[in-house]
Amino acid sequence: MTEKSDTEPSGDLCIRTLAMPADTNANGDIFGGWLLSQMDVGGGVFASKVAKSRTVTVAIDAMNFRKAVYVGDLVSVYANLVRVGRTSLTVHLEAWALRRREVQPILVTDGNFTYVSIDDIGHPQAIQRIDPPIVT
Repeated sequence: MTEKSDTEPSGDLCIRTLAMPADTNANGDIFGGWLLSQMDVGGGVFASKVAKSRTVTVAIDAMNFRKAVYVGDLVSVYANLVRVGRTSLTVHLEAWALRRREVQPILVTDGNFTYVSIDDIGHPQAIQRIDPPIVT
């Protein structure tokens, strides 16, 4: 896993979206569930790319909601691979928000998401690992 930084995003950009008024809670801030779902979508894209198959979310842990997200923020989700098991993989996801009239994004949320590779009928399947070539 790449060393974590609170000053700039790291990892693969998986999704970028604009926080809209329809995504707010009763206080007018962006609803945490909306942000969590954006992270899951981005993480799913990354997990499927790594596993080269369909994947499903099986666990979310170590979620940290650090800062509020506001209407008009540009939210970007970045992924770093933490672990690959036989059928599952864990991804560290970071959500960064670029506020209006700002030039530097801020880390708003991060957490670890675990995905399982599944076959066409929904059963777990082994993740096909491509080992690096042996140089002689």
